[in-house]
Amino acid sequence: MTDAPHLSHLTAPRDGLVPVIDRIQPLLAWCEAATAAPEEAVAVDAERASSYRYSSRAYLVQLRTETAGTALIDPLAFTLPSTLVQLLEERQWVLHAAGQDLPSLAGIGLRPGALFDTELAARLLGMERVGLGAVVEDTLGLRLAKEHSAADWSKRPLPEGWLTYAALDVEVLVEVRDVLAARLREAGKAEWAEQEFAHERLREHGPTRSSSWRGLHGLGSLRTARQLAAAREMWTRRDEIASGEDLSPHRVIRDRDLVAAAKEAPRGREAFDRALPVKLRRKDMWWQAARTGIELPPAHLPERAERSYPPPHKLWAKKHPEVAERYQVVRAAVAQRAEDLEMPPENLLQPALLRQWVWEHEQVPAEAEVEAGLLALGARPWQAEQSGPVIHRALTERPAER
Repeated sequence: MTDAPHLSHLTAPRDGLVPVIDRIQPLLAWCEAATAAPEEAVAVDAERASSYRYSSRAYLVQLRTETAGTALIDPLAFTLPSTLVQLLEERQWVLHAAGQDLPSLAGIGLRPGALFDTELAARLLGMERVGLGAVVEDTLGLRLAKEHSAADWSKRPLPEGWLTYAALDVEVLVEVRDVLAARLREAGKAEWAEQEFAHERLREHGPTRSSSWRGLHGLGSLRTARQLAAAREMWTRRDEIASGEDLSPHRVIRDRDLVAAAKEAPRGREAFDRALPVKLRRKDMWWQAARTGIELPPAHLPERAERSYPPPHKLWAKKHPEVAERYQVVRAAVAQRAEDLEMPPENLLQPALLRQWVWEHEQVPAEAEVEAGLLALGARPWQAEQSGPVIHRALTERPAER
């Protein structure tokens, strides 16, 4: 990591801040300029307003090529032209933490032809800090002005300071890619990175926020089925309101307030009201939702824990000790291999995938079958090649060590 005193501060775009594109003609002009150098990658970023809005749509799109410069596009102002869509489908995109932006960009019809994720590259290289600012510092010796990340990007007009921040997010991404790509080649990890980037580009991204009431923070404090039923009905009502008004759910009612009220609901209306914030509007509506839950027939009440496959691994030590023992052995082996490869264990092999493999294999299969089983569960070829042998070795050597 470059020492902080030697960092140069990049507080504004080098060529000045460009105006927001909110008409089709300036965007077509940018596309024409970019077309002059078809081999160039495109730095891409998007700003959302997840803390303010229910949707995960992109409220600002930032693009940059060396030839065309930076484009700050307001996707609310007009339908993006097919010229831009086709141009981007034919180019490599350079993003930081692509999984955060790809869903919102796909929502407005933009999809990459190829991908380079600078955050994922940093993880594969074992960098201690993988935020964009830290990666730019490490690779280029530049310190970006970083603020406004949690701003309400649905606001119009967007303040100049916010636009500067947004432009800087793509200002040096391609330069960062070049440094990281060279490091990946030097470390013998370039092919691994390509597999990861292809997987990220093609995979189906799940919802950006929880699509189930069981994702409520603090739900574990509810001990009875009727409390859970009250929480479920209140969550459903909140989701309807948030979706209809395009508000972040916590701006309708916060998780902790919803759960606190659900906990008191079986004790009656007065206890329920005391648990809610004093200034919360439409308390009658929330009580009606909670009462619908607590008055359900027993057969319709939710179970304490959602059935899952495999069962939650935190229960294995108590209910499935033999599985828990196997899991501890292989997890340690994978962690050691990840340390040898200088990367986080979760990037070598996703923990959920490893747990499912362990659950499904009471007997130790042949080494090739271990790798095949990992591939069948969704591991990339490089992951299976690197983790399969150590898993097999750890399990086959286990009896001799006891």
